[in-house]
Amino acid sequence: MNSAQMLLAAPEFWVLLMACAILIGDVFVREQRRGIIHMLAMLTVIFAAIITLRGDYLVDGVLSVTAFKGQFIRDPMGDVLKVFSFFTLGLIFTYSKYYLRSFNMFRSDFYALTLFALLGVMLLISANSMLMIYLGMELISLSVYALVAFNRESGRGSEAAMKYFVLGSMASGMLLYGMSMIYGATGSLILTDIAAAISQQGTDSMLLTFGLVFVVVGIAFKFGAVPFHMWIPDVYEGAPVAVTMFISSIPKLAAFAMAYRFLSTGLGDLHVHWQAMLSSLALLSIVLGNLAAIMQTNIKRMLAYSTISHMGFVLLGLLPGTAFGFGASMYYVIVHGIMSVASFGMVILLSTPGKEAEQLQDFKGLNQRNPFYAAIMGLIMFSMAGVPPMVGFFAKLMVLKAVIDAGMIWLAVIAVVFAVIGAFYYLRIIKYMYFDEPEHAPEITAPVDFGAALTLNGMMILGLGIFSSSLFAICMASFGL
Repeated sequence: MNSAQMLLAAPEFWVLLMACAILIGDVFVREQRRGIIHMLAMLTVIFAAIITLRGDYLVDGVLSVTAFKGQFIRDPMGDVLKVFSFFTLGLIFTYSKYYLRSFNMFRSDFYALTLFALLGVMLLISANSMLMIYLGMELISLSVYALVAFNRESGRGSEAAMKYFVLGSMASGMLLYGMSMIYGATGSLILTDIAAAISQQGTDSMLLTFGLVFVVVGIAFKFGAVPFHMWIPDVYEGAPVAVTMFISSIPKLAAFAMAYRFLSTGLGDLHVHWQAMLSSLALLSIVLGNLAAIMQTNIKRMLAYSTISHMGFVLLGLLPGTAFGFGASMYYVIVHGIMSVASFGMVILLSTPGKEAEQLQDFKGLNQRNPFYAAIMGLIMFSMAGVPPMVGFFAKLMVLKAVIDAGMIWLAVIAVVFAVIGAFYYLRIIKYMYFDEPEHAPEITAPVDFGAALTLNGMMILGLGIFSSSLFAICMASFGL
């Protein structure tokens, strides 16, 4: 390890340092002054974004640089995903402070565990070897297991954490087994070396094919794709809203990076095989996710099944194996993170101390209680449904274009049909807000920073739709387009 390599991983070292500082610093901070912990967490993501955006490795036209004997890679795609991870986590921290205080859970371990999970996300985004992929994935998983059970008095939370732990352990074992097979077939852990070995020896190896199957299982679990989705509804419902907000957004960015690094960089020559598997996963996720969401009365479970269907669209973008398809998929997963955080922010806004607003009926008459927040929720729901000019529409459009360009028109048609069917459960919330009388109408209050963050979040959903080419161009440039 030398100074140049440490500079490449400077954002990771910074997040690690601050996560440890927050964990230790809580011992010296009185309960009445825990706002300092929140401030330190916010400064962590702000400075991490600044360090990442400096791009010190971009010299002489070099777009990607590896470090630590090829285990770690810095490139534009990774930097874009990291910056959006920091921005999204800043919103999550802003929403969570209000929620944690309302439910007497304002403790530093939430911030420390979340930052450790963020570190795992960053490592997974910059992974250039199977070892780094597994390290990043396990760091995310172990942190999130604890976060799901963060509310020590919640039986549902403990049950959800146990289910997530058991299923997550199985998925990790399958991924590790697949990695061992690929290592046995190629003799390397570095993704670029694996690609070179496959190119030299061909793709007829049975050991390599079996390894690919188990790797796809691990990737599907991280996305929450059908049939590896069983944990999502229970975890979303059982975890505190602040934790659900995190799980639904930032780890999905890491899952996309993991899929791209593994399938494109390492196993690109096996495209025909993993394309067939991903097409089935994408189709099942879109169909089952939308149909199951229609039957939900709990908004956290509804958004869980909604996430499953959205991840199906992300997988659609991966299918062609082209730069445009990867860019469209990356665009979609970033947009989904922005929408998901905003939707759970609205759930926190309508919650009262000790009681989460997790039923759809809690949104009845919101327009009469506060027209402004009802309008923001309307923007979120329209965007998730894919209604123009919201950003969610253009995310779906770009993914479908990539699929059609690859000649899989039948898959695009099915996706459109079920996206239209899925619009029902989003529009149902609009109906509750604008056409039903409120069952109870407590005053809607929120701190200034919470209201400002929610307003910014809602305006981004509209603004990034009207000026959709800006974010899309960044995603395309990440893949050299």
